[in-house]
Amino acid sequence: MAVSPFEVLNTIHQQIGQLLPDVAKSAQEDINTQAKATLASVISKLDLVTREDFEVQQQVLLRTREKLEMLEKRVADLESRLAGKVE
Repeated sequence: MAVSPFEVLNTIHQQIGQLLPDVAKSAQEDINTQAKATLASVISKLDLVTREDFEVQQQVLLRTREKLEMLEKRVADLESRLAGKVE
């Protein structure tokens, strides 16, 4: 199951929060804000597709492969008929 970028950010946020002491709460919040902004920026630059788009393209590829196999068989059949008539 795919994990959303926001779940990743929230997990990192929680882990950072556990690591920093309470006396540094203000600094912790600034670091968390900057970390989230940086990670969101990196994630937004990635060339990603949704699961739905991926599955649609997977089905298109499957149908295309099936048509290709059918056409290959048809060409082989036509070639064998043609070879039988030429001889």
